Amino acid sequence: MAWKKSPKELTDCLDKSLKSVKCEKRKMFGFPAYFINGNMFSGTFEEHLFLRLSREDRKSIQGEHEEVKPFEPSKGKVMKEYLIVPRSLYENKKDFSFWMNRSIAYVSHLPSKKKK
Repeated sequence: MAWKKSPKELTDCLDKSLKSVKCEKRKMFGFPAYFINGNMFSGTFEEHLFLRLSREDRKSIQGEHEEVKPFEPSKGKVMKEYLIVPRSLYENKKDFSFWMNRSIAYVSHLPSKKKK
């Protein structure tokens, strides 16, 4: 089954929110994804936007927003530490900025991955 392309408004939203962040934009699963020190922290997948968060932050965001779900790009293949962020959250600039900054902070403290 072919994956659907992410809507331009979604990719534009993510590009705009990361404009001032020192990160690398690459493709993951054919979709835009963002990396710090070789560690992916955000991106899109079809019509979804995902963030990578610490265990504590995952519990917190899921407690605040019941629509937040684990990121599962293929059936049965849940990506550890990643969550799908609903439109209601990423369209709220203040809330989205808070969670994006939490994701950036978390990944910034992970060990760097070496390029292959």
